[in-house]
Amino acid sequence: MRLAAIDIGSNAARLLISEVISGPQGTTEFIKVSLVRVPLRLGFDVFDKGELSPAKTEKLIKTIKAYRLLLEIYEVTHLKACATSALRDATNAGIILSKIKEETGINIEVISGSDEASFIYQNHIAENLNSNESYLYVDVGGGSTELTFFSDGKLIFKESFNIGTIRLLKNQVTDSMWNMMKEFLRKKTKGYHQVSVIGSGGNINKIFSMSKRKEGKPLSLEILKAYYKEFSMLTVEERIALYGFHEDRADVIVPALLIYINVMRWTESEEIFVPKIGLADGLIHSLYEEVVKKETQTKF
Repeated sequence: MRLAAIDIGSNAARLLISEVISGPQGTTEFIKVSLVRVPLRLGFDVFDKGELSPAKTEKLIKTIKAYRLLLEIYEVTHLKACATSALRDATNAGIILSKIKEETGINIEVISGSDEASFIYQNHIAENLNSNESYLYVDVGGGSTELTFFSDGKLIFKESFNIGTIRLLKNQVTDSMWNMMKEFLRKKTKGYHQVSVIGSGGNINKIFSMSKRKEGKPLSLEILKAYYKEFSMLTVEERIALYGFHEDRADVIVPALLIYINVMRWTESEEIFVPKIGLADGLIHSLYEEVVKKETQTKF
């Protein structure tokens, strides 16, 4: 079975195509076939003007048309397409998504922050960790940060905050917004086991890659602080020249680190695990469950 997910974020749009196969002892394996990322940066329009400009709209439509062709080439059988913070806030989102549906046949659903957190949780990464501990999923995007917390294997809360990398770059995150997140985390994680953070998003994956850590080994809070200090002393141009960052990574990596660092401080967490997961992976898992459920109902 070949499945695909489209994730339209505030910084980039991603198409993930996965092959789903049956593993040993009744397990299911998701094999990544292709991942295409296009840095549309929709949030730069929306968080400034409240809507997508004609230029960004055209790029978005062209991107989805290109994805449509790839879906056909890879013979994808099922697709789930979602948009997050930027299109949640865009006043002209409905018109644009209707036009995309008309021109490509692809229906894109604008999901809430809570739904976004739920889809990320669909990766079930924590099932491979210690079930007697507490873990906090932290997904940092351009427009929002999604938090999902569980302890002793039970889901405790999922919450979304409009604190994202692009909003920070545009100085649209107030002290009261930071305080709201801080008080929420301190209150909601109090009394549970020591919290370990599970980070997702392109920025934390880039940091993990740079750290040369072995897969499955966590990064410490001190390492994140060191990278934050190092990058903060450089201009965007210098980050590109010294580290080979793409421009759309070089500017957002500092505010992303700030979010992860603050979350870890407020939950008194000393380490962060960085599995290679994201919203698109969660969408694939959710889509697979939908397909299996539908096929089961059809049989009976």
